[in-house]
Amino acid sequence: MDPQREAARRRTFAIISHPDAGKTTLTEKFLLYSGAIQEAGAVKSRKVERSTASDWLELEQKRGISVSSAVMRFEHDGHVFNLLDTPGHRDFSEDTYRVLSGVDAAVMVIDAVNGVEPQTEKLYAVCRRRGTPIITFVNKMDRPAPEPLEILDDIEAKLGIDAHPVTWPVVPEGRFTGVVDRRDASFHAYGDSAHGSRAGAESSEPWRDALDPSGMAGEELALLDELGKDVDVKRFLAGESTPVFFGSALANFGVRLLLDAVAGLAPPPGPRETRDGDRRAIDDPFSGFVFKVQANLDPRHRDRLAFVRVCSGTFERGTALTCARNGKRVVAKYAHQVFGRERETVDVAYPGDIVGLVNATDLRIGDTLFDGARVEFPPPPTFTPEHFSVCTPADRSKVKQFRRGLEQLDQEGVIQVLRHPDLGDQEPLLAAVGQLQFDVATWRLEHEFGAPVRLRAATYESARATDEASVPKLRTLRDVSVYYRSDDVPMALFRSRWVAERVRADHPELRLDNVVFS
Repeated sequence: MDPQREAARRRTFAIISHPDAGKTTLTEKFLLYSGAIQEAGAVKSRKVERSTASDWLELEQKRGISVSSAVMRFEHDGHVFNLLDTPGHRDFSEDTYRVLSGVDAAVMVIDAVNGVEPQTEKLYAVCRRRGTPIITFVNKMDRPAPEPLEILDDIEAKLGIDAHPVTWPVVPEGRFTGVVDRRDASFHAYGDSAHGSRAGAESSEPWRDALDPSGMAGEELALLDELGKDVDVKRFLAGESTPVFFGSALANFGVRLLLDAVAGLAPPPGPRETRDGDRRAIDDPFSGFVFKVQANLDPRHRDRLAFVRVCSGTFERGTALTCARNGKRVVAKYAHQVFGRERETVDVAYPGDIVGLVNATDLRIGDTLFDGARVEFPPPPTFTPEHFSVCTPADRSKVKQFRRGLEQLDQEGVIQVLRHPDLGDQEPLLAAVGQLQFDVATWRLEHEFGAPVRLRAATYESARATDEASVPKLRTLRDVSVYYRSDDVPMALFRSRWVAERVRADHPELRLDNVVFS
């Protein structure tokens, strides 16, 4: 098969949002439309009886939150969609950053009631730095919400991006009745059933002002036309504007229009920039990079998957590939496509596809695999941690399991494990961007590795990545310690954020970075 032709059919994207904005529900409805699942379940609370396909981890199902990223592949109207569902909890922004390194576009979900929220701003900033095109879905329009024009103003003011509505809500006297598709002036009526069965493209009819007795929607549509608020594909692909759709994921309304927009607007895989500044063409020999490592995806298998985004050429199972980091050969004998917890063997994959390599134990996040001429893609940077705990095994007879579990969770990026040169493995320090990462790490250590642990708060509040040239001076400073990550990157730890800023100001010659580049 021709990699270029197959790549043109692919749309590899992520969904980003603030917690509880409806990201996981929208994911389920996409899968429902494609026929990938037969019944959708929204994650609403800890008491949810039916877990969703993307939230496979038992801890997620108990808490009713998403704390790990999942990969789902489905087909719809001749397109192949690779959906990378990102963690919904703010404490797991690192995993989201890694996932966004593997996509070509993103759908940003905004709660109509609450507008642009803090986590949305952070995730949008990541997309903006990466130049990722964004399609916006304003969710929960079936609830009392601000005026549509106010929602647009909120998006533009907080995110600094032009918002160009493709659909426009009709809300006479505060009652959501449907949306107008501005491209063809068709009206899509909001259904009254629990799941919005009448909603979507099937219910379209010509737009008539009679559907809006107040005339407000007609005036707003005229104003949008006057302001030139039409989608400019070139500016969208450059990340300067975002097409906006309105609807309700829970009611299954507006979802099909949004999915069609992902197919029609989101870019297919294209040439990818390499570490040396060149670009790897789609039809070059196979190349891909590891953006996620996950162990125990299914406890019955007890295996380890390295998720590889195919960047160029054709992936063929059984091919011997080379890891750019160490030059070692990796035989892709066991390769899977993953759907939540389910998996199936994949023999061939093309640019944009995600392949799970089973038990490729030498692979790490950020590794590049290639066939033919050597190539290496830049790895995603990691954030310096903000929370720290000393970790020790609760049962000294489980030290072996404890060390194996810490190594695995560190490789997956669930937690950062820091060690002091004088203490080694006696009292490793767990470091995280968010507090909830400690809960996930301790839960998995106990339930997956049989190694319950004790945590005690460490006396550090801030960390900065440094280098070996700065280490000797840092060790002489008061209220500063130097630990090492598993990849040998030295980390300066400070007793307080004030100390960190004082050291930076007093010693500008020292390297002190908020972001770690491998």
